[in-house]
Order: sequence, then structure tokens, then C-alpha cells
Amino acid sequence: MDELNENEANHSHRSEGCHWVPEYGAWMVEATPNRPYTGFSNDLLRVERNMRLRRKRMLCVLKDDEVAPTVSSFFRLGAMGDDGSVPASKVGGKQTESDYIGDAIINPHPRFGTLSANIRRRRGEKVCIRVPLYRDEHTPEYKNLVTAASGHGCCGSDALQLWRYGKGDASRAKYGMDKLVVGCAWENGESLDGGEPVTMDKWLVHVKKDGCQGIFYRSAPNVIVADSDWPRNGDVVVGSEITSSPGWIRLQNGYYLPMASSDGSIQFLHKVSTKVQSSTSASIENKRPLGANTPLFRQQNPKNDINSIGAAVPSPTDLVEELSMHNISISTAPPTKPEATEKLERVRAAIHMDAMAFGMGCCCLQVTFQAKDIDESRFIYDQLAVMAPILMALTASTPILKGRLADTDCRWGVISEGVDDRTSVERGVVPPGEENRQEELAGKGQRRIYKSRYDSISCYIYQGGVKADSNDYRNSSRTNGMENRVLNMYNDLTIPIDEDSYEALRKSGIDPALSQHIAALFVRDPLVIFDGAVEEVDDDTQTEHFENIQSTNWQTVRWKPPPPRNTPNDPHIGWRTEFRSMEMQLTDFENAAFTVFIVLITRIILTFDLNLYIPLSRVDANMQRAHSRNASAKAKFFFRRHMAPLEEGDDGYGVKFFSMFEGITEDGDGADNNNRPRNNATDANPGVSERRRQSPNAPGSDEENSYEEMTMAEIMTGKGKYFPGLIPLVQAYLEYINCDEFTMARVSQYLDLIKLRATGELITPASWMRKFVRNHESYKGDSVVSDEIAYDLMIACKEIGEGTRHEPDMLGDMKIREITKQGAYDVKLDSKRVQNDKELLDLLSRYTHRESFKGSVPEAKRRSSIISSSIFDGAV
Repeated sequence: MDELNENEANHSHRSEGCHWVPEYGAWMVEATPNRPYTGFSNDLLRVERNMRLRRKRMLCVLKDDEVAPTVSSFFRLGAMGDDGSVPASKVGGKQTESDYIGDAIINPHPRFGTLSANIRRRRGEKVCIRVPLYRDEHTPEYKNLVTAASGHGCCGSDALQLWRYGKGDASRAKYGMDKLVVGCAWENGESLDGGEPVTMDKWLVHVKKDGCQGIFYRSAPNVIVADSDWPRNGDVVVGSEITSSPGWIRLQNGYYLPMASSDGSIQFLHKVSTKVQSSTSASIENKRPLGANTPLFRQQNPKNDINSIGAAVPSPTDLVEELSMHNISISTAPPTKPEATEKLERVRAAIHMDAMAFGMGCCCLQVTFQAKDIDESRFIYDQLAVMAPILMALTASTPILKGRLADTDCRWGVISEGVDDRTSVERGVVPPGEENRQEELAGKGQRRIYKSRYDSISCYIYQGGVKADSNDYRNSSRTNGMENRVLNMYNDLTIPIDEDSYEALRKSGIDPALSQHIAALFVRDPLVIFDGAVEEVDDDTQTEHFENIQSTNWQTVRWKPPPPRNTPNDPHIGWRTEFRSMEMQLTDFENAAFTVFIVLITRIILTFDLNLYIPLSRVDANMQRAHSRNASAKAKFFFRRHMAPLEEGDDGYGVKFFSMFEGITEDGDGADNNNRPRNNATDANPGVSERRRQSPNAPGSDEENSYEEMTMAEIMTGKGKYFPGLIPLVQAYLEYINCDEFTMARVSQYLDLIKLRATGELITPASWMRKFVRNHESYKGDSVVSDEIAYDLMIACKEIGEGTRHEPDMLGDMKIREITKQGAYDVKLDSKRVQNDKELLDLLSRYTHRESFKGSVPEAKRRSSIISSSIFDGAV
């Protein structure tokens, strides 16, 4: 590491360079470009060039017996006993107390060892990572295992196994460390087990009082928000009851609603017994200004009766009939637990790991975007959260853990369980109580927390329009007043927050969505605090305390506010969003392809005014599916049906709508799109459009059935008349911006790779590695990756990354140009004097005879080679 950074300092005159920092494992290195990429199309080519440069420079510092391939995990970590490090070190230690690894494999920087120890201490026990073990012909763990998984589903070709990472406490208590219970999903998406993400309760708004259309939002209990959008009678809202304020629920958009009037005589909210989201009325009523004497709930506005769907309050009978059309019922009694339909559980043998190193010892591919402003950064955060499981499945490269073949392909769940510091109460294993109370912990260790601190996001953060000028959409005749209710509809996960933090943020003028996001971070404790960085830090000028919490909330996407500029020389860094889910690829070509692709996805979302919103419970379901073996080819993922605003209302099944994409897809009707009416955007400025500020959903749509299941091929290449696919949208965007031919040619190769992987014509690195192991001459069909197999696989990964080995199953016809040390650094025209005359004479003697030039490369050919190689060092 020191040598790499010293070399960078000696070559700082070059505009293209690298930045090297330590990572968790002593064997790991994090590398980034020394300067950010710009917003110009030709910088898309810089990505691969810089990645190749990093690999070149890494080769320069490796010893003869060292390799540094870009793999997601070290195949036999935890399976080598005391030989797990060089030099050898004892298994265990005060930081991990592991039964499989020694503390010596952790980077010696104090942060990393402290993280390991404090996660274990806060949890009250060692972390427990259990991953399904791949079942091969002679895998001994399956020899006498009788399970429902043996008969159908997750081991067959017609279904997909679901690893419910982070939710295995019950099966651990029942089956121990070496087994776990998995879920199973049919191709049509039906879940056969009870391991769905924990969602909020659903409540029907029905104010039983003549003349009332609904109720106002509250920014806090008893604090009415008069001019905000508000739920009408017939709406179904999503929220959870507040234990500290009985009779109130907090919605996932950050607002509050009372369940009944203060005297209990009028019921406002009625719990809905199903998880299906009901239709949300799409009122286009222009809200009139309201004064301080705002009534308890919203009265009808006679002037707008004709435009208001709530002009007449429906009777309970009408409501039940309407809701029954959407398979929704009003709950009149506590739900009963369905009878078990199977006697056997889906039990699988497990790969057990017990330390943070098994998760944080994995490598990945991350991309950070700087947005135009805070609004854009928040909107892109939401959109990328939906893409996280999709790109993780496409880049899957982690099929081997602790020297065994796993029945999963991705690393995410391993890290999630590896840093899970929740107490038994926070995980829901035991109920809260004085005997489990820990005063020094956030929430006293009594708050139910549904996810590890390394997991997918639990709330969208884009709020919609907030301007209060003459162009404010709230005063526009085109407003549909949906932004808050749409967020409430899609933010359907139960998310604990620190109420004090939330209240402080709201009082300071932060909107509910962002306040909720920040307050959710503070249900966690800081894991590492350095001496001299507590009271000594000035919170008015520094963000170190915030970043301490923020940096140890590891989610699929991370929203990053600008750091403070304490001196005029500090860089201007804006609002950023970090995309964190992608797996490491073996070649720079693949890593660049997915990096460029996700960059272009953000561009098409903003430029073509698209949105990808689906309920976060479905995003979590996609995360589980993305872990499954060969998910990119076999799985179906929930994805938004209509990314662009519809021209007319859509009931969810294409009965009354005009999609702007209809007629341009292969199976379209060929209609003349030029004659179709358009809701053209009125603003041509970059960033989030006015239409998206009005509402993230399609105008005129009630958002019911706004998403469906799609294969990876359909998501990438298109489905039906209404969904063009992400890759055609990217191609259209490149033409729209008049991308230069040279950049277009290379990006087209990237898109071809992604398309072929999505269709299954090319396999993921995970599938290739599993195939390599099973075809190895030393493999015994027992799911064991021996030293010999692991060595050969690691060498193969090295050769693929350096371009000396071609694997057509993974790369097709794309052959990687060989990477060597040549050209890693500039050669200085040194003037240091020769200290030894004999050395000079020996050098000179090589060139004193003209015969030595016989057979040398012709000058013209050599000059041509130099020119071509300098154009693009990553060209194939």
C-alpha cells in the first residue's frame, strides 16, 4: 500500500492516476481514480482505461508468488485453520473470537479490529452467518436430510430458492448452526413461506361524519398540516401505531394521522387485513388556502364537488364493495394464523461463519454520482434503490464461501449477517423488558429493528415539489396532489426511527421524508470512536459525528450530503448518491460495462423523465431473489410497468391508456406516434422535471398494479407494447445526445455484454466459477473446494483479468487485451550521474556495433504501434 501511494505521488504530474486505500482484510486493497470522471461522454471511456491502469500498477508491486485478481471473495477463507494468513497465525483472538479465522487477517488499522469487536459486544454474541450449501451428488450434509426442499421447488427447475438472510433466528434455535430454512418462489412469484419482508399495517380512511372527505396530515401528533396533501375517504394509507402516543399512527411518508377523534366517538382509520395495496384516489382538486382555524378534518368544498371523487362520502357498504374489487377487506377481528399445509420445512444444510471478516472480507464494485442539486440526488437515490437487486443479480460472482460451494451467488446477505449488531430484543428473538434493558445502547436495546445495519434501504427519500412561488405546482391547475400519498404507498416497510432526532429535524424545517431517513440512521449506535474526536469536534463546522453514524449504515444506496468547506482551498463537493450493490467482475471490461451502464441509467431517468418506483417490500423481495443461484437467467423480478408518464389513466391492465412507448416495440401496432397527444414537459432544464415534482407517479393513474414480474431479459430488452427495456432506452439516449462514434462503439460492446448476460446466452462469474469447480479433475462432487481447486481457480481468475485466458461462456467473442506492467508509470528523464564507469561502458558496448540493430522492429511499424496503443489502452 505504501509503495503504491508513493508511486502515485511520484507521478502526480499525470492527469490519470489512482488512489489506494486500505480495506477491512489485510489482503484487500480499495482502488479508485485519482480524480472524478466528468459529465462528458468521452469520459465513459476513461472508466475502463483507469481500471486497466490500476491493474497495471498493482502488478508492479506484487512479488513473484503474489496475485491480485478482482474476485469478490477469498475462496477458502475460514477453511485453512492456522494457515489462514502469511505468516501463519492462530485461529481466534480477542477481536473476533472466531472458531475459523484469526485476528491477524484483519487490516492492522485500529478501525477494522474495533468494528469486529464492538459488533460482537453490542450483539451480545458472535455474529451468525448461515448460507445455503450447494447440494451436489455426494455432498455429505444432505445424505440423510429429509426436507420439503427435496421434493419440489427450490431444488427443482420450476422454482427459485429464497435465502431469507437476516431472518434466521428461529431456524437456528430449532436446527442449530449447520442448517437453515429457506423460502421458495414459483415462477409466477407466489411465495410459499412466511418470510416476506415486514411491512407496515394498512389503514382505510373513512371518516364517518357527513360532509367530510378525509383527514389532514399532522407533522406531529395534534399538529395539523393544513396545506399539505391529505388522504381522502376510500384511500388506504400505510403506517404503524406509535407505542408512545396511543391512538396515532406514523405514516411512511413521515406524517401522522389520528385513528379516531379525541373523544373516540368518530373513527377515522380502519385496519385493512390484506397486504394488497388498494387504489388511491387521484383527485385533481385545487386546494384552497386555509387559515389558522383549520378544522379537525377536511370538509367538502362545494365549488369543487364536480371535480372531487370524495364529493359524497361513501357508505360503509359501498366501501366494502369497492374494496372487494381489489381483494381487500376491512379487518373486524385479529387475523388468524393459517393452518400449515406442509409437515416438512424447507431445511437446507448451511455454511456457517462467525465473524465480520467473512462479510467485510468481500470485494465489490461501487459507483458514486454527484447530482445537480439536493432534489436530484434524492430522486436518483430512490431510483437506484430499485435497480440495486437487478444489477446485483447480473453481476453475481460469489458462489464459494469457506471452502464450500454455496447455493447462492451473491455476497450481500453474508455481509448483512456478518455485521448484524442487533440485540436479541432488536431482532425480535425475545420480547422487550427490564431484564433486557441496556441503558448505554440506542433505544436502550429495546427497539424492534427489522434489518441489519448492512441491508437494502427501508424508505424512499424524494419528497416532491416544495417551491412556494407563482409556478408552484400546488397552485397549478395541472396538479393531481399525489406526491405524499404516492410516497406513502411505496414506502410500505416498517422502519424504526429515533423520535427525538425526527422531531429536531422537523422543527428545523427538514421535510418529513428526509427527516425520517436521517432519524432512521440514529437508531444505530456508533461502532468506532477515536480519542480526541468526541467533545473536541465542533458540530457547527464539522460533520464527523454524523459521518460516524452514516458510514456504518451500509445500504444498497447511500445518500451523501456535501462535506463542509473549512478553507477556500477545500474542494467543492456536492450532493451525491452512492450505488453499492454490484459484485466485483473478473475483467476491467466487465467492471467498466456495468459502471457505465448504471451511469447511463441515471441519465435516461432524468432526460426522458422516467421513474422506477415500486413498493419497497417488492424491492426487498427482489434482493432475496437476486441471491439465488443463476437468478439473472432464472428469476423474475418485480419492476415498474410504465416508466414514463401515461397519456391517459391506466387501470393496471392496459384498458385505458396510451403509453408513450406503444407502437415502437417489436410487437407494437405500428401506430403513428406523431399523432398521439403528448404531455410534453414544460421545463427543459436538467435535473428533476416539473412533472416529477408534481408527482413521481403517472398523472391520471391510481398506481394500482403499477408493477409486475419480469425476467431479466424483459427488463433489459423490453416487454410487450408498453415497456421498451432499459438497453434500448440507453441506446436512444446516446443518439439523442449525439454521442461520438468512438464512445458509442465501445458502449455498444458493454450493452451487448449486459444483454447477452440478461438473456442467459452468457453466464455470470458465479455460474462460471461453480462450473469450473464441478469440472475440475480433483472435485469429488461433495461441494468442497479443496486447496488444489481453489489455487487453480484463483490462477484462472488472474489470467482472465489480465487477458491471457479467454472464457467464451462468460465473455463471448470479446477478448481482453493483455495487461502487463508495461506503461504503468512514466519513465523519468533522470539526470542522476552514473556512479560506476564500468556500468556506463557495459551499456555503451551493447550499441557500438551496428549489427545489434539487425532484426529490430522497422521504425514505421513501431511508430504505428505506439500511436495505436496510445489512443485507447483498453481497446480490444
